[in-house]
Amino acid sequence: MPGSDIVAPNVVLGLMRIQEKSDDEVRELVRTARDVGIDFLDHAAIYGAEYHGCEQRFAEAMQLTPSEREQLTIQTKCGIIREDPYFDHSYEEIVGSVEASLEALGTDYIDILLLHRPDALVEPDEVARAFDELHASGKVRNFGVSNHTPGQIELLKASLQQPLIANQMQLSVTYAPMIAQGLTNNMESKTESASLDNGILDYCRLHDITVQAWSPFQAKHFDGPFLGNPRYPELNATIESLAAKYEVPVEAIAVAWITRHPAHMQVVIGTTTPARVEACAAGSQIPLTRKEWYQMYRDAGYHVP
Repeated sequence: MPGSDIVAPNVVLGLMRIQEKSDDEVRELVRTARDVGIDFLDHAAIYGAEYHGCEQRFAEAMQLTPSEREQLTIQTKCGIIREDPYFDHSYEEIVGSVEASLEALGTDYIDILLLHRPDALVEPDEVARAFDELHASGKVRNFGVSNHTPGQIELLKASLQQPLIANQMQLSVTYAPMIAQGLTNNMESKTESASLDNGILDYCRLHDITVQAWSPFQAKHFDGPFLGNPRYPELNATIESLAAKYEVPVEAIAVAWITRHPAHMQVVIGTTTPARVEACAAGSQIPLTRKEWYQMYRDAGYHVP
């Protein structure tokens, strides 16, 4: 990943759904991921029935030795307060959340810490103080954000000493405003020409920030998957045809649509089914042609001028 010494796969295993999984199920899931080249794991303080629940479940199941821990890239996130709800990027919340994550994960360090969602009340100097302390102590090696705009990132960067190396954003072939806006720019009659993120994809490419695509199978914002969805017959027909051509499962084609983009994005998958992990990994290197990529984009309902 630019800005760090991390050599990262382009598929990330998200662990937000492992709270109720047995030790054997968690171990099989992670083992399967490792076997297909996925050694990058995504956590968050808010994942689980209680704060840090999935982090703790992971640590209890895996019981990693120091050498095993060194073979993994572990990313976690902070800043979402569930109860009210609200967001908190204060010094106290960032440092306190990291300390709790370290304890839950049973590790001495976190490879990447992300600010989970923008905090409208953020004070960049407080974030900088927290990051400086966590970095100097070796507790966090790298930093990033999630769901942030270019302006929000620039505001943080004005105070930070450390680079922001990742921005985790929702993206799938059916939920692609960060791509669609650029293709229909200045087309008043097309709703997708509206900018929802102020050009975040191009911004991240220009500033060596890796975009991590979350919910890569969601049709829209938390309204179910598009794979096999009768609302997307043309898209699913195209995906099935491409899956047959490349001899991979349909999940692989959905992943390939994202990894084909030259921004070198990572795809964050949240499945707890080992077979689906294998399917997703199979798509990470498929070289979809431009024609195939744009066919999927059109079939997803987007306009190509």
